[in-house]
Amino acid sequence: MSLDGMVTRALVHELQMTGTTRIHKIHQPTEHDLVLHMRVAGANRKLLLSANPTYPRIHFSEQVFVNPPEPPMFCMLMRKYCEGGIIERIEQVGMERVIHIYIRKRDELGDESVKLLIIELMGRHSNIILTEPATGQIVDGIHHITPAISSYRIIMPGFAYTTPPEQLKTNPLDMSEEAFKQLLSQEAELDEEHPDLAAKWLVQQLSGVSPLLAKEWVYRIGQLEGADWLNRAWSAFEQMMQPIRSNHYQSNIVESDDGKSYFSVLPLTHISGSLKMYDSISDCMEAFYGDKAERDMVKQRVGDLTRFLEQEKKKNLKKLDKLEDTIQEAQDADKYRIMGELLFANLYQIKRGDTSIALENFYDEHMGVLNIPLDPLLEPSENAQRYFRKYNKLKNSMQVVHEQMDVAKKENAYYDILLQQLSDANMQDAQEIREELIEQGLLRDRGRKQKRKKKDSRPTLYLYTSSEGIPIYVGKNNIQNEYLTNRLAKPNDTWLHTKDIPGSHVVIRSEEFGDATLEEAAQLAAYYSQAKHSSQVPVDHTLIRYVRKPSGAKPGFVIYDRQKTLYITPEEGRIRSLAFEMKQGG
Repeated sequence: MSLDGMVTRALVHELQMTGTTRIHKIHQPTEHDLVLHMRVAGANRKLLLSANPTYPRIHFSEQVFVNPPEPPMFCMLMRKYCEGGIIERIEQVGMERVIHIYIRKRDELGDESVKLLIIELMGRHSNIILTEPATGQIVDGIHHITPAISSYRIIMPGFAYTTPPEQLKTNPLDMSEEAFKQLLSQEAELDEEHPDLAAKWLVQQLSGVSPLLAKEWVYRIGQLEGADWLNRAWSAFEQMMQPIRSNHYQSNIVESDDGKSYFSVLPLTHISGSLKMYDSISDCMEAFYGDKAERDMVKQRVGDLTRFLEQEKKKNLKKLDKLEDTIQEAQDADKYRIMGELLFANLYQIKRGDTSIALENFYDEHMGVLNIPLDPLLEPSENAQRYFRKYNKLKNSMQVVHEQMDVAKKENAYYDILLQQLSDANMQDAQEIREELIEQGLLRDRGRKQKRKKKDSRPTLYLYTSSEGIPIYVGKNNIQNEYLTNRLAKPNDTWLHTKDIPGSHVVIRSEEFGDATLEEAAQLAAYYSQAKHSSQVPVDHTLIRYVRKPSGAKPGFVIYDRQKTLYITPEEGRIRSLAFEMKQGG
């Protein structure tokens, strides 16, 4: 991976080729990302601006983004100043990973104003900042930097915008052959034994050059010695810079033999592995990043939920072990009853102070002798009653123990369902699972001190269209499952779920469909279940009218009858071939 100044130049060039473009909608799906919806060349496009500290980037995207129920403050501010505005100009600052987007818009009074949106793609220091270009004042930033964090740069509303610290490097596209050779010849330590120093020198001297491109340059030079090595160094450098100057980019991803992937706008001949070319740098970056950023963020966000559920499961497993011990002990209850009855039948033989007595056991077919321990401080009759009380306690505890075991097993089944849902959750799914745990009283809502606003009761659902054109809805958590099955679906719609395996509710929203639609819906039910990596997964299907939620059951739990069962081996390629979109409440 290498988002350097060269890639940034290619991105800016691609954006500049779209000309003046109107921003129709603005969304902020995560705390790091901004999505601008635009009309480009007669088609709707989404421009992703990401200040993710691990995956900062800007490119056109076909990804489906899930937006929060309430837009963040920065999103609302961007809508106020930029939604409906025209992108007039896009520039790169030198060869740095900083992009300026100038946006013109009329305000509510009809007056025109221009805002400057600055995208800084600098690793953990990445940011998206809206400023007033006339005054240089910050309107707001997606990430705030307070005086407590940095005394050099403060990113807060009302402060003057300060550029990132200058690196005082030379622009490689402006280098002449003479200047390049003169600069390079001053480095006496560059030789055949230290190719890494040559690569490091290029990165230190020239802006926009990443270590990856520097290694490529060293590889193209060949030997770092000989009378003509400066000529070869310049030739290799010029071969790399000439297509960048003329905006002739070769967007590609190389997967090395050791499994690592790299993207660039220049051929990476020094890496041995498989190569894939792309028509645009946006397509290249979309393919490289995929859903890495979202999956990492989801993993981070749901980590505490996963740990919490696993801890609760462990508690229940320990509880079940103890209850099993109680059952084993209770199986000896009859022994205490027999001891009590034998003592009552032989009270005349017992004296206070005796510690034990051996009595003939008339319940034993062999009439064997049973040795019974006694409490010397108790009367003979009290010793007998003590054994009866122990018998009754164990006998009565059996019902309570079985009830507690049933509760613990049901709780663990519920936790298994939630863990399965978390394993395939996006940000919205994870948030809804957290809300469910709060509503169930399993988690405290520590993050919100103020009274929560009433949420839209319609969750986001996953809509697939079968090869026959039939809509198939999928719920990926209990809130979605509950809404889909109990509110959205009609009595004659078909409901599917993996048999005795935690998974998603799937509904075919039609009374008439063919075998292809049924099989594709079963594929979805198997794929979005705990058995997604298994073969011959049993999937039950029945009409919604035969599906019902028991009184007092956990969210998403249903019982059903009159079902038929299909056996399906999930195929990810087949799932991806189906048309897909996310819809609010169906």
